[in-house]
Amino acid sequence: MGSNPLPVWASEPCVMGIDEAGRGPVLGPMVYGCLYCSASYQKTLATLKFADSKTLKEEKREELFESLKADASLGWAVDIIDPRELSAKMLQRIKVNLNTISHDAAMGLVNRVLAMGVLLSEGSR
Repeated sequence: MGSNPLPVWASEPCVMGIDEAGRGPVLGPMVYGCLYCSASYQKTLATLKFADSKTLKEEKREELFESLKADASLGWAVDIIDPRELSAKMLQRIKVNLNTISHDAAMGLVNRVLAMGVLLSEGSR
């Protein structure tokens, strides 16, 4: 899931941030999301005063998400890992821990955005 199509500004140097939410296989899915924009838009993005989603009420998070989706200067992508997949990886013969799963999900988002043709020059997590 993510934004489409590739915007014109994506051929300029871009920055990307990644975050995750969720509690693992017992309490539901792990959700990884990224937001990317032209490096020249970074200062404008800072003025939007987004906070850690854990400090926001659900209604405010939904409102902010709708504004992000409508902003043509931003791109985004999401990866949702089902709790059954998390459990299977953690319980298989050669176990995969949550840190590895998290790393792989983050790298998957980076690779997906690069494959779309976005010129990433900087990222943060």
